[in-house]
Amino acid sequence: MQNSIEEIKNRLNVVEVVGSYIKLQKAGANFRGVCPFHSEKKPSFFVSPARQIWHCFGCGKGGDIFGFVKEIEGVEFGDALKILAQKAGVELKKVDPQLQTERNRLYEICELTCRFFEKQLEASVTGKEAKAYLLGRGVKEESLVKWRLGYAPDVWQGLSDFLASRGYTEKEIEKAGVGLTSQKGSFYDRFRGRIIFPIFDLNSQIIGFGGRVFKDKDKQEVAKYVNTPQTMLYDKSRVLYGLDKAKLAIRKNDTCVLVEGYMDAIMSVQAGVENTVATSGTALTPFHLQILKRYSNNILTAFDMDIAGNSATKRGIDLAQSQGFNVKVVTMPGEKDPADVVAKNPEDWPKLVTQTKSILEFYFDSAFTGFDPSSPEGKREISKILLPVIKRIPNKIEQAHWIQELSRKLKVKEEVVEEELKKTKIEETAFLEKPLMEVASLNASLNRKELLEERVASLVLNNPKNLSLIPPEYLYCFSPKIQIILTSLKDNKVDQKDDFINYLCLKAEAEEEMDGPKEVETCLRELKILEFKEKLDAISQEIKKAEVEKDSQKINDLSQKFRDMAKEFNIL
Repeated sequence: MQNSIEEIKNRLNVVEVVGSYIKLQKAGANFRGVCPFHSEKKPSFFVSPARQIWHCFGCGKGGDIFGFVKEIEGVEFGDALKILAQKAGVELKKVDPQLQTERNRLYEICELTCRFFEKQLEASVTGKEAKAYLLGRGVKEESLVKWRLGYAPDVWQGLSDFLASRGYTEKEIEKAGVGLTSQKGSFYDRFRGRIIFPIFDLNSQIIGFGGRVFKDKDKQEVAKYVNTPQTMLYDKSRVLYGLDKAKLAIRKNDTCVLVEGYMDAIMSVQAGVENTVATSGTALTPFHLQILKRYSNNILTAFDMDIAGNSATKRGIDLAQSQGFNVKVVTMPGEKDPADVVAKNPEDWPKLVTQTKSILEFYFDSAFTGFDPSSPEGKREISKILLPVIKRIPNKIEQAHWIQELSRKLKVKEEVVEEELKKTKIEETAFLEKPLMEVASLNASLNRKELLEERVASLVLNNPKNLSLIPPEYLYCFSPKIQIILTSLKDNKVDQKDDFINYLCLKAEAEEEMDGPKEVETCLRELKILEFKEKLDAISQEIKKAEVEKDSQKINDLSQKFRDMAKEFNIL
């Protein structure tokens, strides 16, 4: 096990692992980004390629590649090990039974299920019909392979019998979301007679499926789509279809193209727009936006939006706008969707993606096209649509621009628009759920003395010459842990593999440009002041105790000691 861990660490660079999840920028010898574990505007998340560690100086989380994957994927060590082993191409030959978690079993079921459906697309008679249907819709052979599309046979227990033969129980199959138990107690397959779209997590592991009927008679008799329900692996509010394939392109283009359906995403990528993802049958959620923030603040949406209604799609876009995303709209010809556009002429879609409108331009154009701006009723309806949108704009300068624009187009005074804007109420939607916003900050748990001690130790580790600035008699001001580090520095016996040492070194490098010696002297003075305050407080408590005991001699002695120390304190 230890050999596998070391081999994975040797093969994978912490910058590449972390960078596959969040956007990083070079910052001297390190990399910097916005922390994915708490809400922040100024990046305080650092990654050190030299030390192969990461640390957020805002929330205090930090560690190696295993710790990062555990945190961001919300998994145990065994699952993180499997994920990173797959990335590194390391075979985990002997799996510890304790690491064979329930999640691992579900991953295995999903992978086997995907292979079963892939085989049916190629081997079964109806599967070949499904494949012909997909090819007829414009999907290329290489896309079928890339997205691992398949076919679920129209039988009650084809998949479940196959999985049972591989040693999986009905309970496990149901927990993976691919089997169901009827009210009468019979067990059967969730997906039957449908084209299957496997759904991947960020590491390209199968976590769920979407099934679509393709025969005309089936479209009339049953639901068009069936999806995996929420499971231990799959939560549609947190999954963006195709993000595993698109994340590098999103970062490279600094833009994410958002579409609504599986076919839209597949066809868009096939047409060369590789930075495309789909929302897996749901509107944009706060969790989707949290994930997208890691890669880009720019969204191009090809959603079908009812601007006059209060649709879930519109609420998702409004939420993105309020969270500072730069949202633009791809205007679709007629009532076509991206898949139709690509199928008809693949070259048209990349052009449409470059011919976008800002979300405000789209709302304005739609509102003024749908209502008569010259009539009182039309003015009212237009303002009803646009005022909430304008109110959500976080930047006041940008907001002022659109107030002027609405005033001009409605031919009313700006003061009137501003007055109505004040009256406008918008439904507030929290960007993140409360647990994600509650940050267990390491810094918050450190008192001022500990923070000063860490600052001195980090500056000395970063530049050992600063050690000469600490007089020997000042060492007692530090806690035993810091004293050991400073003493070992003098003896050149610092353990460079120690996690706390690495954290302190990264902390020094992450600090803004500063005068090291001056900062050390300032911290030492502050530590000395804190020490004096503690002693003066202690003497004050002794004086109060002596007063209660009415010990006049002790009161006089302690009072003189307090005055003498106070003079030293004032000089300091």
